[in-house]
Amino acid sequence: MYADDKIVPRILGHENVGTIEKIGDIAKQRWGLNVGDMVALEEYLPCGHCIDCRSGEYRSCLETDSKRAGSLRYGSTSTTVEPALWGGYSQFQYLHPRSVFHRVPEGVSPRIASMCLPIGNGFQWAYLDGGAGPGQTVVVQGPGQQGLACVIAAKAAGASTIICTGLTRDAHRLEAAKRLGADHIVMVDQEPLTDAVERITKGAGVDLVIDVSSGGASEVIGGALKALKKRGKLLTAAYKKKPLNDFDMDIIITKQATFRGVRGHSYKSVELALDLMARKTIDLSVMSTHHFGLDKVDHALQLVGGKIDDGAIHVTVTPWN
Repeated sequence: MYADDKIVPRILGHENVGTIEKIGDIAKQRWGLNVGDMVALEEYLPCGHCIDCRSGEYRSCLETDSKRAGSLRYGSTSTTVEPALWGGYSQFQYLHPRSVFHRVPEGVSPRIASMCLPIGNGFQWAYLDGGAGPGQTVVVQGPGQQGLACVIAAKAAGASTIICTGLTRDAHRLEAAKRLGADHIVMVDQEPLTDAVERITKGAGVDLVIDVSSGGASEVIGGALKALKKRGKLLTAAYKKKPLNDFDMDIIITKQATFRGVRGHSYKSVELALDLMARKTIDLSVMSTHHFGLDKVDHALQLVGGKIDDGAIHVTVTPWN
């Protein structure tokens, strides 16, 4: 993370689950929590009074934007900001008055509950924003954490056909997608998306494409638009960091398609993720591939970053180990 163009020291960890160790009377009243309660903590610290916060869209509050100078956010705030305990890779963490909590349902382990934010993203994009539901065909481009979360959410929402795409090197993640609810997997370096959709849907096209891939902008977005049926939706949550070249704007008009960007999660989407965890209808341990103590944080980060190839999808750290 950068502040004023300088790398700053910080405690990482923004997908946090923990037990309330100490709490004051005012905080008890405000949050409805007590010592010993297990909670999941969102990374956001919204202001609470802007129009986005007041309308329930606090993920859009400027105070939650980690790229904005002076903003506070768990996992990215500098240790120079008191009291310094702003991340989850620690045995204790400071709970700001603007914190957003969720109670962890009884019977849900901390290791599974720690995935409620990425899985909450899946519910936000696939279900709340994308409208995935019964009778629909959904394509998820990219089998990383976020892509698998979209597969999970689309499955939970009742989508009839779920197609997850990736590359040959993503074979283990695509296999995880099948175990989490995908009906078809496609390696797009072996079969183009449009050909696969033509084959699977018998030419009907798909209702919804969610792009969470790191692939090239033009080919990914262009292929997704071609795969849509009329009045279909394309949602993209993956920054491409480069412009679209040769973008065919006319296809959006011809198909009367919806094309929009999505990011982050709402309170409701995280609650939906925790509810799914409590019901145990999907084996979410498929995503939770690795688990370490604080002494192995460097190794854990290299796994998540792809510097070590060991089939990692979601990695958790337990500070007390």
